[in-house]
Amino acid sequence: MSLPPPPLAVTMGEPAGIGGEITLMAWLRRGDGEAAFCTIDDADRLAALASALALPVPIRRIADPAETAAVFAEALPVLHRPLARPAQPGRLDPANAGAVIAAIAEAVRLVQAGAAAAVVTNPIQKKALYAAGFAFPGHTEYLADVTGSAAPVMMLAIPGLRVVPVTVHLSLRQAIAAVDVSAIVTTARIVDDALRRDFGLARPRLRVAGLNPHAGEDGALGEEDAAIVAPAVAALRNAGIDADGPVPPDALFTPRARAGYDAAICMYHDQALIPLKALDVDHGVNITLGLPIVRTSPDHGTALDVAGTGVANPNSLMAAMSMAAALARQRAAA
Repeated sequence: MSLPPPPLAVTMGEPAGIGGEITLMAWLRRGDGEAAFCTIDDADRLAALASALALPVPIRRIADPAETAAVFAEALPVLHRPLARPAQPGRLDPANAGAVIAAIAEAVRLVQAGAAAAVVTNPIQKKALYAAGFAFPGHTEYLADVTGSAAPVMMLAIPGLRVVPVTVHLSLRQAIAAVDVSAIVTTARIVDDALRRDFGLARPRLRVAGLNPHAGEDGALGEEDAAIVAPAVAALRNAGIDADGPVPPDALFTPRARAGYDAAICMYHDQALIPLKALDVDHGVNITLGLPIVRTSPDHGTALDVAGTGVANPNSLMAAMSMAAALARQRAAA
């Protein structure tokens, strides 16, 4: 008799945000054949939240992720990690930042030890973590640090579209200054490798967005596309990667264009995220490429303004769980 696969490890995220309630909702909407998950969280907080929102979710404390399979059908398995202070929806408390960070680190360790299949992170509120001394711009950079990864890459995905920004959490002025041939080539190589290894694509098709309107229009609207983006694309093609560009950004996301590539390499954060969120904000998944573990996250924030009201939508978290399970299976098979 074969053992059940390891569960997904879901982190608590910001305790004052919607992470707890969408985790409860995701358990309620679980279906046959979907990956089991355990959450690293304060069990008392989740029980109180379930009661307040009238969500019929039994909470079961577990000591080890291996207990998840026996519990999951009847109750939400929780690796109980108490908060420093009781969380109040919508009200940040830096005193709980340590527990938030510790949950992420523990989830990584569980995957590295083979006790969990992948990490699924609930949204964090950077302001609260910064107040407690958190020294990283966000999840991506922290995960790179704790896993010893040199060049993490953020991919956002919905059905029919994958986007990757070369620069992420920078001002637009800083992002433009940071775009160079090396950054584009490094990012695209990691994407090409991940699409082959984790998504099972034999020859990924990458399309590289221009930086300027109309991809510079032969220099009339900026020299960066001819001086930076085009040489990066040439280097990728010389390395055997199916890359094309610079593609005018306003033409890259039409239905016909999206059918012609497997991932769009974008120059800055909003160039990538605006089209994806406009198409399907409720099912967006954030995937960190370039890590030795699988990590996904819902593509939304903590939603402090609606936390604790019961109106939060768990679809993005559920999509992140489904994606994490699929990537973990593909990586294991490869």
